Amino acid sequence: MNYDAILLVSFGGPECNADVLPFLENVLRGRNVPRERMLKVAEHYYLFGGKSPINDQNRALIAALGAELKTHGPDLPVYWGNRNWHPMLADTLRQMKSDGVKRAIAFATSAYSSYSSCRQYRENIAAAQAAAGDGAPLVDKLRVFHNHPLFVGANVEHVGEALGRIPEDRRGSARVAYTAHSIPVSMSESCDYHRQLLEVARLVSAALGRAPDPLVFQSRSGPASQPWLEPDILDHLRDIQRQGATDVVIAPIGFVSDHMEVLYDLDTEARLLCSELDLNMERAATAGTHPKFVSMIRELIVERMDESSAKQVVGIYPANPDVCGIDCCPAPVMPMMPAVASNPA
Repeated sequence: MNYDAILLVSFGGPECNADVLPFLENVLRGRNVPRERMLKVAEHYYLFGGKSPINDQNRALIAALGAELKTHGPDLPVYWGNRNWHPMLADTLRQMKSDGVKRAIAFATSAYSSYSSCRQYRENIAAAQAAAGDGAPLVDKLRVFHNHPLFVGANVEHVGEALGRIPEDRRGSARVAYTAHSIPVSMSESCDYHRQLLEVARLVSAALGRAPDPLVFQSRSGPASQPWLEPDILDHLRDIQRQGATDVVIAPIGFVSDHMEVLYDLDTEARLLCSELDLNMERAATAGTHPKFVSMIRELIVERMDESSAKQVVGIYPANPDVCGIDCCPAPVMPMMPAVASNPA
């Protein structure tokens, strides 16, 4: 298959205080979420001057990917469009159309399968193509990559580095907690999100020579009446402290970059709780711009361009298909407050 551009698709985030409420209104458009809940989430952004780290991290990823493609090929231009903030995806598709792009490969900043982290991106791309009108580029989304060896490898190195910051005499007894964005149980039951996360956690711990370490969840945002995936990271920290733990590495394997849920829910809330519990906390970095992660994106592009090439996977599950089934990851039936800095990814 021939392509003439790469499209990085992400969630988007505000750049200053004035952006916060318009951004959140974009996120919540069409959803029955109380305004007071939105204003509470806005306070997370105001703590950091209204600036989400996600846009700068995407800029860094685009620069790293551009350099990787220029060095190793295919040397294609990289465009960027967001779901909820500038550069908006529809505007990017219009620019691509103006530039003469006919067919593009889309990389979404999400490693796992769920409505919010996969299917919704495909819906966003389709809506942006419709907004761009006749002549909009065809766009093929790359497959879900949770079990690609280079994604797993980047996380192995980052968790290993975090463990290495714990004093050697305590390192053997240190706990590791893998975190991911919680989603409603009803959504989890209709996709492979939970299973995929458990597999990545298993693979990372095994590569580090550790017994299996637990998967916990963060950033729950739905009504109390709606069951979401548990246990919550804060409850887990209290539990391990009662069990006598003195050190913990928190590894946000559910995210590909250190955006607002990581910055607030882990680096702020979880770190404060650990301080109160006298529990030493080290936070592992996300895949970010790790060279293995950047190389993985190139490998996925090359794999899609040459459909006869083998799909690279590690672990017990096969690679996800290039094209998702029509019934894959259906939209949630119950109303929910979506992620506000990224999505389960």
